[in-house]
Amino acid sequence: MQSIIQDTKECYLCRLEAERRGYFGTLPGEGLHKHHIFFGPANRKLSEKYGLTVWLCYQHHEGNKGVHLHRPADLSLKGIAQREFEKTHSREQFREIFGKSWLN
Repeated sequence: MQSIIQDTKECYLCRLEAERRGYFGTLPGEGLHKHHIFFGPANRKLSEKYGLTVWLCYQHHEGNKGVHLHRPADLSLKGIAQREFEKTHSREQFREIFGKSWLN
């Protein structure tokens, strides 16, 4: 399934940072990694099934600012993903599928 979070192939977190700074131009789409927001063997498949994926540059994926090393970035993406999921499903369905809610 295609991502329900983004429809352009650019780093999702670079885009959020650029928009916070008031930049709305085109960002490069090269050297990107597909990130499954809920990772691990079972959750990676579920992320793919429900479209809970985003494109990330190396720095935001595996680098110092990356979601695999920087917990706040990881938690932010999990919250964004759950909100998108809940546009078409319930919170209870999310908990049943992913084991817990990432929203308060």
